[in-house]
Amino acid sequence: MDDGRLEALGQTIVSALPGAALEHVVAFNQLTVVVEAARIVDVAKFLRDDPNCRFVNITDITAVDYPAREKRFDVIYNFLSPTLNTRIRLKVHADETTQVPSIIDVFPGADWFEREAYDLYGVIFIGHPDMRRLLTDYGFEGHPLRKDFPLTGFVEVRYDDQEKRVLYEPVRLNQEFRKFDFLWPWEGADYPVLPGDEKAGAKS
Repeated sequence: MDDGRLEALGQTIVSALPGAALEHVVAFNQLTVVVEAARIVDVAKFLRDDPNCRFVNITDITAVDYPAREKRFDVIYNFLSPTLNTRIRLKVHADETTQVPSIIDVFPGADWFEREAYDLYGVIFIGHPDMRRLLTDYGFEGHPLRKDFPLTGFVEVRYDDQEKRVLYEPVRLNQEFRKFDFLWPWEGADYPVLPGDEKAGAKS
């Protein structure tokens, strides 16, 4: 679908759902509609049922984290319309306490997508019948795809051959971070004189 038809489709959706579909943008041959979080179910129903849309396939639900923003998460929904042979992206702004309604009653395939977004980002979906973690281990703390989650994590898991069981231990770095002076290889470092260095300056 060309940009002109995508623009017209975006205008149709926004005008049909005042207060729910807030704005639309067409970029890189992709239509994105910004949606009010509390109205995501209404928008999903409209996209599925309206004869001018027929977005009957949910492709993915994920999130993007912008920690510096007040509403740090963009919850992203991707849909496909075989009738129109095009895709649409919905974007919902949320913070750590925003309760985003689950669309599982409209699209049952959203089940694991919403669980994954909760597990990895901490986005809360209300109305989901089984809002458990999906990818991380039992008892995992935190949400590993948030930008403020440490790269090393908090807990390391290993199998202890002596105890014959899996152990969960706090992360410890086995090597201290090294300090580099970033000198060129042929420059001398301003270190204290080491044993043997005095020979380098001795006259033969």
